[in-house]
Amino acid sequence: MQLKEPRQKKILELVSRQGIETQQALAAALQAAGFGVTQATVSRDIRELNLVKELGVDGRYRYAAPVREGVRNYSDRLKKIFQESVTSVACAQNLVVLKTLPGLASAACSAIDDMGASDLAGTLAGDDTAFLAMLDKAAAERLCREIEGMMRH
Repeated sequence: MQLKEPRQKKILELVSRQGIETQQALAAALQAAGFGVTQATVSRDIRELNLVKELGVDGRYRYAAPVREGVRNYSDRLKKIFQESVTSVACAQNLVVLKTLPGLASAACSAIDDMGASDLAGTLAGDDTAFLAMLDKAAAERLCREIEGMMRH
């Protein structure tokens, strides 16, 4: 069993040296480096390390360490993620449905999860679509309005 600190150090090394675009690619690189990891472990490490997706020179998004480690300004982070990745938002009863650029739904969900909203039951991300389950319809409508505000420049 590997310890969290060496694994997370390796993650930072991998994302700085390789073009890691997905959680699956990161898990594979960690396994190749001798770290037995699961998808849940990789997802948790990404969240704990505050990794972000940045646009590379080749036009593809990849994981990167935050510019200022330890600084967690969720408002700015959310606004940037939503301005750069969310293409639409809609409410469907107590669900908020986000459409994003390909590969960025997970980043949007992670940012929403980190907010710690008490009326958020959970999130589910695909490649370019995210479902945010709210406790009731009113909470979903409020979140939709907030997200629409964050999407504006």
